[in-house]
Amino acid sequence: MTTTGLIVCAAVLAVAGVFGLWHRRGEGRLRMRGRDGGKRLGEAELGVGLGERATLVQFSSAFCAPCRATRRTLAEVAEMVDGVSHVEIDAEERLELVRELGILRTPTVLVLDAGGRVVRRAAGQPRRADVIAALGEAVRPCS
Repeated sequence: MTTTGLIVCAAVLAVAGVFGLWHRRGEGRLRMRGRDGGKRLGEAELGVGLGERATLVQFSSAFCAPCRATRRTLAEVAEMVDGVSHVEIDAEERLELVRELGILRTPTVLVLDAGGRVVRRAAGQPRRADVIAALGEAVRPCS
């Protein structure tokens, strides 16, 4: 390989590495997206009732390894906080809802307040501390 070829190869690898780091920087962070602002979900969409104070909705798929870890995290948090429920939805079985909500990957987690309004969302495996912090916003009394 020539010197020019090595330089081009090194440059491509460097750009790919920077892109990969940039892309992963937000993975699993629970954040608000503008178009979720007014969206509400209820028993009709979820197939089960909402939690008394908040609901953690997880979109999963059959062969998703991070989905299993996310399931454990959300179930543990739901057990820790009174009035919070965890609902897991198979994305492949609910494609219409997936499209409506703009779910692009699994796991995706939605945090709903008591009225079913989407207050936060995360694409990727969220950290327990982030889920607890998002629940703080979901269960906060309206002013």
